[in-house]
Amino acid sequence: MGATTAAPGGSMTVEGSCADEFAEVRAEFERNFAERGEVGAGVHVTVDGETVVDLWGGDAGGRPWTEDTITHVWSCTKGATALCAHVLASRGELDLDAPVTRYWPEFGQNGKADALVRHLLAHQAGLTAWREPVPPGGMFDWGLMTDLLARQEPFWAPGTRHGYHALTFGHLVGEVVRRVSGASLAEFFEKEVSGPLGLDFWLTLPEDLEPLVAPTIPADRGGTLPKLYVAGMTRPESMQALLLTNSGGYVAASNTREAHAAQFGAVGGMSNARGLAQMYRPLALGGEYNGVRLVADTQIPVMSSVVSAGHDEMLLAPTRFSLGFMKAVDNHYLPPEERGALMSEDAFGHSGMGGSLGFAAPESRMSFGYAMTRMGQGVGVNERGQSLVDAVYRALGYRQAPGGLWFRTGSERASPHRAE
Repeated sequence: MGATTAAPGGSMTVEGSCADEFAEVRAEFERNFAERGEVGAGVHVTVDGETVVDLWGGDAGGRPWTEDTITHVWSCTKGATALCAHVLASRGELDLDAPVTRYWPEFGQNGKADALVRHLLAHQAGLTAWREPVPPGGMFDWGLMTDLLARQEPFWAPGTRHGYHALTFGHLVGEVVRRVSGASLAEFFEKEVSGPLGLDFWLTLPEDLEPLVAPTIPADRGGTLPKLYVAGMTRPESMQALLLTNSGGYVAASNTREAHAAQFGAVGGMSNARGLAQMYRPLALGGEYNGVRLVADTQIPVMSSVVSAGHDEMLLAPTRFSLGFMKAVDNHYLPPEERGALMSEDAFGHSGMGGSLGFAAPESRMSFGYAMTRMGQGVGVNERGQSLVDAVYRALGYRQAPGGLWFRTGSERASPHRAE
């Protein structure tokens, strides 16, 4: 059902479509603007391959947010990068259990000879930040950044611990994709994923699409900082400090054309809610949608199974990861700034700094995407995105455990209807 409505408490209008069974998602989306400080955003949900929610609204940098608006989705990019590796693995071209040096010989320096490809995907490689100083603008030089990682000593022996590779993940996994496929990460993603699926998702944004970009609005100052930031500001020798200060100025330049055009497979993706949800749609359906098969159905359990769990050496909080994707964790006891996304156990995907989120939930054949401009504080999904996720699961007939994770009570769920 399509409609344009005014959000409560203001003149901002919400546009798009929403099936009747998912009316609560629309209500929460409108509440985000009226009560939770949303500025510009979109939410998109598919079930059984059909679009059931496609909503957008707000401001996109001095102009209305439209159906075609795109924005910076930050670490949601990691899901796209990981997917490229799994496409190659599903075809038998990449062995996730092989040493990285099989594909990238130079990587074996300084104690990394035994590192496996799976260690890169599972945040177990011990390369959570660049040790050598990154020159201004150096983050836009793919060869420089991968060379630095190849010769760097890890912070721990690969495979022995896990810690979020916030900025390095894309260069590590992306370089393996490049070595195996012969194409850059962005080229491979466009040829094998975004092009065939017709996604609004780019790892290097074409210049003619720049007018569609809604710029990122930094999170409000103040409040309680995540432990990551506290450690980075109080322990100058720490990996957290290197993460915050040794990026070649990327965060400060992230709203520029140079950053949008660069290939940065950890945090550089440009997309919207539709692009995120529709990238995960085939993965919610066994790996294929509308004749486009991304991976074999046997690859889905590999993509969704937890391989890293517990204390995160970088975030200093509990996290859970599959091979390249974020998993839900019972974190209700943590302060809000330390929490991740609360999903069902089968779900896998990735959030982005400030609150964006995309994931697949194969059990319910559902995919979800949320993207916005105003960032929230913390390292995971804030109340704006989580309210939408919660509303989707309720519409699907799920219940919430005391720790916040969603579980299915039976075979009944809302009947899928195309949102038109």
